Amino acid sequence: MDLIRIGDKVISRHKIDFFINEILRLRSSGLSQTEVAGRLGIDRTFVSRLENMGEVRKGKSVAVVGFPIANREELFALLQREGVDFVLLMSESERWDFVRQKSGIELFNAIMELIAKAHSYDQVVVIGSDKRIKIIRAALDKEVVGLEIGESPLKEDKYVDPAEVLAIIRAIKARD
Repeated sequence: MDLIRIGDKVISRHKIDFFINEILRLRSSGLSQTEVAGRLGIDRTFVSRLENMGEVRKGKSVAVVGFPIANREELFALLQREGVDFVLLMSESERWDFVRQKSGIELFNAIMELIAKAHSYDQVVVIGSDKRIKIIRAALDKEVVGLEIGESPLKEDKYVDPAEVLAIIRAIKARD
């Protein structure tokens, strides 16, 4: 039954399930607890308590950013299987599409949002050129694990050895 009577209240189990699913969807898409609470008209502490009730793993959150990657689909699947929290892998053409589809201010804002998102993770792995790895390390001002795939500027997609990426991810998780 979808409706449950508790004293003089009638509670909809469907409504509760919807809110829980929506909270988790919004949080996993990158919104803060405060943003989710505001959007759904609920208390931020409820969002926090819900996450605490369902928490399965504590430890380092991991993000992987890489470009230009020839075998990005293969790496994406591997990183998903390994439980990496955030993955952004682009081919050279996707990287240029990302840049060309935005005005100057839109591009600046998108890059700032990505930097903020990457900074929110405990560990960031960057797959890219020597120069890009240095720039991201400086922008995040934190430890970044770099997997160099060539000297800057890279103008074509590079194959990245999945075994090497897997070894890095497992080494990071072993430190937890």
